[in-house]
Amino acid sequence: MEYIWTDGNDQDFQRFYLKTEEYYSKIVGGKKNRTGFIPYNLSESISDVLIAYADGKAVGCAGLKRYSDLDVEIKRVWVEPEWRGNHIATALMDQIEDKARQMGFKRAILQTRLIMPDAVGLYESRGYVFIENYPPYDKLEGAICMALDL
Repeated sequence: MEYIWTDGNDQDFQRFYLKTEEYYSKIVGGKKNRTGFIPYNLSESISDVLIAYADGKAVGCAGLKRYSDLDVEIKRVWVEPEWRGNHIATALMDQIEDKARQMGFKRAILQTRLIMPDAVGLYESRGYVFIENYPPYDKLEGAICMALDL
C-alpha cells in the first residue's frame, strides 16, 4: 500500500468525492435530503488529502480542512467497498492525525451520521467522542459531530 499527499483538486480525490456524494445521498433518501450539507463539503476546499494506492490504483482517501486556529476538520474518509477490512481507514487516520499534529492543530473534529455505524465505530475506536454539533452542522438534521484531542 502506498499513501500519497495531495489536495482537493487531485483527480483521484475528485472521483472519490463524486462517489461519496452519491453514497451519502443514497443513504439519506436522495440529494434533496442533504442539500444543506453540500456547500460545506466541496472537494476544492479540502487543503490536505491523503490517498491510499494499491498497485497504482486509488482505493481510499481522507482529507484535512482548517476549521479554526485550534481545530482541523477531518473530511471524506473513504475506502472502496472491495478494499474494506484491510485496515486502510486506520492507516489513513493514523497519518491524517499525525499531519494535523505537525500542522499545530490541537483537536481533530469531524461530522458523520449515526446511520453510518462503521464510520462511527472507527472514530470511537480511535478515541473520538461525541461533541455538540459545530456550525454548520448544528443546523443540519441527522448530523453528529465527534472530536479527538491531538
